[in-house]
Amino acid sequence: MEELLANSSHSSADDLGGLFQWLNTSGPRPPGGLYAETRYVNGGLFEHPARVHLLEEELEVLRGACDYDWKRVEPQIFGTLLEGALGKESQWALGAHYTPEPEIFKVVRPTVVDPWRERIENADTHRQAQQLQTELLNFVILDPACGSGNFLYVAYRELRRLEKRLQTREHELRQRAGLSDQRALSVFFPLHNIRGIEINPFAVSLARVTLWMAHKLAVDELDLDEATLPLDDLSGIEVGDALRVPWPQCSVIIGNPPYHGTKHMRSQLGDSYVRFLDNEFGVGVKDHCVYWFRLAQQRLLPDQRAGFVATNSIAEGKNREASLRYITETGGVITSAVRSQRWPGVANVHVSIVNWIKEPTNDSGPYVLDGAVVAGVTSELRPGLESRTALPLRQNRGRQFYGVVPGGDGFVLTDEEAARLLALDHADYGEIVRPYLIGDDITKNPRLAPRRWIIDFAERPLEEAMRWPAALDIVRVRVKPMRDQHKKPRERTQWWKLSRTVRELFATVHDLDRFIACPAQAKRFSMVWCEPHWCPSNLTSVFAFDDDYSFGVLTSSIHTRWATERSTKLETRPRYTVNSFATFPWPDPPEGRKAPIAELARSISERRALICAEREIGLTTLYNDVDEGAYAELGTLHEALDEAVAEAFEWQAWVARDRDEVEHRLFARNAEIAVGARAYDPFL
Repeated sequence: MEELLANSSHSSADDLGGLFQWLNTSGPRPPGGLYAETRYVNGGLFEHPARVHLLEEELEVLRGACDYDWKRVEPQIFGTLLEGALGKESQWALGAHYTPEPEIFKVVRPTVVDPWRERIENADTHRQAQQLQTELLNFVILDPACGSGNFLYVAYRELRRLEKRLQTREHELRQRAGLSDQRALSVFFPLHNIRGIEINPFAVSLARVTLWMAHKLAVDELDLDEATLPLDDLSGIEVGDALRVPWPQCSVIIGNPPYHGTKHMRSQLGDSYVRFLDNEFGVGVKDHCVYWFRLAQQRLLPDQRAGFVATNSIAEGKNREASLRYITETGGVITSAVRSQRWPGVANVHVSIVNWIKEPTNDSGPYVLDGAVVAGVTSELRPGLESRTALPLRQNRGRQFYGVVPGGDGFVLTDEEAARLLALDHADYGEIVRPYLIGDDITKNPRLAPRRWIIDFAERPLEEAMRWPAALDIVRVRVKPMRDQHKKPRERTQWWKLSRTVRELFATVHDLDRFIACPAQAKRFSMVWCEPHWCPSNLTSVFAFDDDYSFGVLTSSIHTRWATERSTKLETRPRYTVNSFATFPWPDPPEGRKAPIAELARSISERRALICAEREIGLTTLYNDVDEGAYAELGTLHEALDEAVAEAFEWQAWVARDRDEVEHRLFARNAEIAVGARAYDPFL
């Protein structure tokens, strides 16, 4: 800076431009002069080096700024900077308002911090802790209206703290097991796992600077041996209208979508944009933030979470129907919320804060509303159970699963290929070559059985997979070249493994004589028996039962209609969801009422298997024919089964034929069980 002032007689643009250019250039530096000690910054910050001419007094101001202790500057200041730079008119046109950290934490804590903290503290072995470390490295956060990045900053900071605690926990568990110490992971939670979408380019630039500062602050706070220069690539913070562009895959969604009330939509956004929203979402013109809630719910996968700050109209009237009610009707469970609070910023509004989870596998409680623990949170953000939303029942855990995801067609074998491997005598290939069941095998194959095979090394390390060299060679040739190019570390480094192996499923069914499966996506959720060594795909829903009574309950229309109502849709086909099973309140009858259900289940299974084999048709064709009046005896068996299941619920037989009455009674039963008002232990 002294040299810049001394040479202020010529244009400072040359000196500053040269500085910015070297900050963007890797490689050796000049042996002396202004730029000899200049670090390589990269990250795109100086991708287009500016040549800025400053007067002498401006250079004096710049030098004075260099004397400040910039470590004391909190990145959240960029939110205020953004509001000031936009000006009031542009700020209101964009619906952009800076969110203070206490309000951000009401989203980040329940969606990110609490779930991870619980998993970390509940880890029982060092291997579980190591698995959590791998999962954390692949954990991606998205803010689809990120502004200057304050939500992302808080989330990143908390994840780094959780990462540090997880390393400590792994070390504790390793010591407890009497294992030798190992160095901490040399791979750190990557900054590029933080993703954002923002319509304003200046805000995107600020968001990137915010996150670069967050990285440096985390390294300093946690005393990490981690380089902060060159800067990480943050192209994942991108310019775009989140309602028009694709959202990147992520693990959790957070943010503060823009505020525009229905009355001001046209004046602020224009007629053409309002027509786009109407056509794209098909729910009419609603408050602007409504569409973010809908998109977030659609982008989430089962067990993923989201949390948004929005105007409190989100819980009212037609806005609620199109947003929070839509979420609860499509498998979402609101876990934590603030119904209404005054916005602490300059905007004269009251806001709601809503956090939810989609299709939770396990009980997603406790539920918190306005800081108090409640039995549940409705889409009106009131305490209680949603009038048409059932809650997952903890007693149903560990009974329903989806199958494996291969992650490459090369794992799948024909009968001939499988036979050649199974005939080899240097190893038992039956351990890793298994019949591969997909949804079409259930609905279209007359044998109601797998038509192909799959190579499944489960979670075996590579050295153990080498026990079956012929199978490993097939995967090396067919799968590895594609996996070598994959973005996910697991796919690249563990190329011999299926993308998802579902260890819990196979551990649960291992000791069963058989298990039950139905197609995950189909017109009907038809149940079939599976042999223990079959490998079901993720296009099937698997149930860990081997008794005829359970097969009968699952086959009854009382269950399949409930499941269909809880399903999502792929085109016109229902998709069996985690919520379909987790919320179903099973009957708990005395043994005398189970026997008729079991007998009817056996009769249905045997009769339809015989028809399919004789006619060379699948279950879809069979039941289409039944709907048209064919195979009356099979239809009669199903009617008798429905009545027997109704009696197991202690209902009169006629209830089984009244769809609305069944739905009403199951909802009431679910609510009683969820709040502990009814004893429920149906699987003893």
